[in-house]
Amino acid sequence: MAKKENGNATKNFILRIDAEMMEAIEAWAADEFRSTNGQIQYILDQALRKAGRLKTKRKSKPNEEKE
Repeated sequence: MAKKENGNATKNFILRIDAEMMEAIEAWAADEFRSTNGQIQYILDQALRKAGRLKTKRKSKPNEEKE
């Protein structure tokens, strides 16, 4: 089931992950003040961008005029 979040459709799914890896992700998330879910999304986002599988978000320049 897709859900709108910040203008983007999100999908829910079950992820099976071993306990040791989950503990490492939970600790990493806590270190960066993110939820575990947010940390997993961040890790996946970074990996996809690095692999060229996901377009980078275009950031507007500070002096760029908005129309």
